[in-house]
Amino acid sequence: MADRYRPKSAVQRAREGNPSKTAIKEGVIVPRAVLPEPDWSDVFKSSPLAEVEAANTRCREVASAEWRRVVPVLEVAAGIGEVDHATVKDLCVCVARIDQAERDLSERGLMVTAERGTVKNGAATIAGQYRTQLARYIRELGLSPSARIAITAPDLDDDDSDVWD
Repeated sequence: MADRYRPKSAVQRAREGNPSKTAIKEGVIVPRAVLPEPDWSDVFKSSPLAEVEAANTRCREVASAEWRRVVPVLEVAAGIGEVDHATVKDLCVCVARIDQAERDLSERGLMVTAERGTVKNGAATIAGQYRTQLARYIRELGLSPSARIAITAPDLDDDDSDVWD
């Protein structure tokens, strides 16, 4: 189902027709860049507690693997630039946190015993919130099949001609 609040790409509007005859804007062109992988130890800090440190080490590994999996695809398909660095970094953090929450759910279960009896594991709520955010990043970066339809691949012309030509 199309998102009726999100504007269609210029190519999609031209393909589907433009009954209002309004000018079709091409959108902002972002200079392409090769994004360096963040230092994940800045995001997932070291901890003196062994249990927290083990979880943060795992998060660093998962985030790094996600970065290496997604960034090469985005560099070719979407032509990401330096302005997209924080968004891609947040996507990787979301994936790492979902992994952390799912591991907690696997270890402790959906229901845990607390002071007031058996309650829902908080990791289930956290995982759901991160999944909602992840879905938004996936849509914004064009990482799902339906989102890729709206993205037009950048020209691969490595022509160093002047912008005004």
